[in-house]
Amino acid sequence: MIGKDATGRRWSIGDLAHASGLTVRALYHYDEIGLLSASERTASGHRRYTEGDLRRLYRVRALRALGLSLEQIAGVLEDSSDDLVTLRDLLATQLRNLQEQAEHIDRLSNRIHGLVRQLDESSMPDPDQFMTTLEMISVYETGFTQEQREQLAERRAELGPDAVEAARSRWAELVEQLLGHVRDNTPVDDPQVQDLVRRWDELGATFHAVGEQGERTKAAARRMWQDNSAELGRRLPWPAERMTALVGYLERARQAR
Repeated sequence: MIGKDATGRRWSIGDLAHASGLTVRALYHYDEIGLLSASERTASGHRRYTEGDLRRLYRVRALRALGLSLEQIAGVLEDSSDDLVTLRDLLATQLRNLQEQAEHIDRLSNRIHGLVRQLDESSMPDPDQFMTTLEMISVYETGFTQEQREQLAERRAELGPDAVEAARSRWAELVEQLLGHVRDNTPVDDPQVQDLVRRWDELGATFHAVGEQGERTKAAARRMWQDNSAELGRRLPWPAERMTALVGYLERARQAR
């Protein structure tokens, strides 16, 4: 990390990428869409980020974790200021979100363990188990209301068992293809990888609500896989360590868009 100058500390784009877990490509994209631009540049044109830029990146990442799209985040940042009150409000929102998640974990732990025991009985979940897994992933993070649960049930009925089985087969194919790219160390911004990730996300979206709730559900599903990939992977016909690697690979690929 570079040191201090007369006006304070500065960070290179590589420093920010390393600290945040984002790719350099993702930070370039943030710059292109006006979400995060370096306040300074060196004489040779290299980006240099200030403390204000660093705080803005934190806000972007925090809002992203809350399920907002990049477009929504841009609107929030445009309508708010970079001060102690704003930052405190954001941190308080994050804290409330974490507390809600902890409550959901306590409430749903037994139900998830029951589902895991069901998965232990076969090498691959049947359609009903597969659908239940997706619903449980959603409930785990978002705490659906009774109305939302009814909407999920309606969606399940709309899809029907044949569609759910077809989705399971397509998902298994995507897993195999993506694991191949993980094994071959294919760059996450490779066009083929990006296409597979897009298809993965589109497949998952068919099981979620439309609109803002759907975005929250998708974000929850990703966090569930990130936090529990090793345990869930042991219940699938692929080695747990490979599924854990796949989860990280998917997230890096999304950040590289």
